Amino acid sequence: MAARSQTSEWSEARGEARMAAVQALYQMDISGAGVESVILEFMTHRFGATAEGFVLGEPDRDLFARILRGVVSGQKRIDRMIESLLSTNWTLSRLDSTARAILRAGVYEIVNEPSTPTAVTIDQYVEIAKAFFEGDEPGFVNGVLDAAARSLKHLPVGAPDPLADG
Repeated sequence: MAARSQTSEWSEARGEARMAAVQALYQMDISGAGVESVILEFMTHRFGATAEGFVLGEPDRDLFARILRGVVSGQKRIDRMIESLLSTNWTLSRLDSTARAILRAGVYEIVNEPSTPTAVTIDQYVEIAKAFFEGDEPGFVNGVLDAAARSLKHLPVGAPDPLADG
């Protein structure tokens, strides 16, 4: 029974990290703030804080920081992959800032966090999209992340990194 509780807490902490990462990426996109200053702000002032009478959950701080640093360091490659999956005449810049943040974090995780099942990663980011959007956006996020996962799944062992520069 204790294992289930630990797993549940672990999963909840990872979900909180993903939500916080999307919020932080959005903040960085809108404000132009640097990754390290935003990580410090979240770690110092937001995690464990109270908002509107609720104590915010404690995220997996390591995952949060890995997502932010990974998205920033690989943003050009991640953005190219996302744009390759969008419909003709659509660019990443045409998407809502929150949707961009969700897709960037999701693609980063699909590629760089292999210990998490891809279906879990996609489901978590679709749930995050549902928290921000009431329209078609959650389905759109699901479609793009699923396409990203399928394109990576079909690469032969030893194939070059699809997000590598070049």
